[in-house]
Amino acid sequence: MRKNEIYKKGNFIITTDKEKLDILAVFNLLKSSYWASEREKSVIIQSIKNSLCYSLFYGDEQIGFARVITDFATYAYLCDLIIDSNFRGQGLGKWLVKSILNHPQLCTLKKWSLHTRDAQELYKQFGFAYLENEKVYMQKNQN
Repeated sequence: MRKNEIYKKGNFIITTDKEKLDILAVFNLLKSSYWASEREKSVIIQSIKNSLCYSLFYGDEQIGFARVITDFATYAYLCDLIIDSNFRGQGLGKWLVKSILNHPQLCTLKKWSLHTRDAQELYKQFGFAYLENEKVYMQKNQN
């Protein structure tokens, strides 16, 4: 994998450097979400370990996060994208998605997917669309 990617905009920084990632901040961000509020800290740590992670900082404070699960060749799944509620409405989510999609090892991938209950308009701006035939998409849930 390439060295860590870093993007800057004013006092905001996006980095893929996991050493800069603030686990407690990510845990608290995900606790505030509808999709990961029940996720245990140990599971979050394991998911970070096995994903390409994007951390969004305002100065030294981590205010955003996203993960990409990928083989770096054919497919990527974008997940856990979240921005601290105090920083929403500033285009940071859009900047984070753009940074992810422009990553040198991801920008040539042919297929991306994600799940969202409330951010469809954000992702549509980047070419994400509803599945045409949901009968081909399958999943398995474990208790």
